[in-house]
Amino acid sequence: MSFVMPQKVLFKHCDPAGIVFYPRYFEMINDCVECFFDEVLGTPFEKIMPEAGIPTVEITVKFQTPSRHGDQLALTLSPVRLGRSSFTLTIIATCGDQTRFAAQSTLVYVNQTGRATAWPPSIQKPLEQFTGENT
Repeated sequence: MSFVMPQKVLFKHCDPAGIVFYPRYFEMINDCVECFFDEVLGTPFEKIMPEAGIPTVEITVKFQTPSRHGDQLALTLSPVRLGRSSFTLTIIATCGDQTRFAAQSTLVYVNQTGRATAWPPSIQKPLEQFTGENT
């Protein structure tokens, strides 16, 4: 399974040369994850954050081709592994048939003290359905 988030490259994403300034891709990755939690899992971050958090604990990105102001990207989020308190995913950004970047990221569910803790059932069950895994 995968989740696709469209993203138009806006002026705010670009450097003076008109290409995406690479830190903006990290914002797009986070936006995709946040939309995924809201639209696919039915649990928006604003409902999670008062009691817990879902920080990114590891991320790698390979930048393959520059994106320019006005490009229409598709960010495709796919599962890699679901753990007791973690979720590893990939996000591939494409424009047409061209890959712009490929990222792999691990998120961890943490309690108010910042310690990793098991996904609550309200998040774990939809994650299991999305990944096809039973933890």
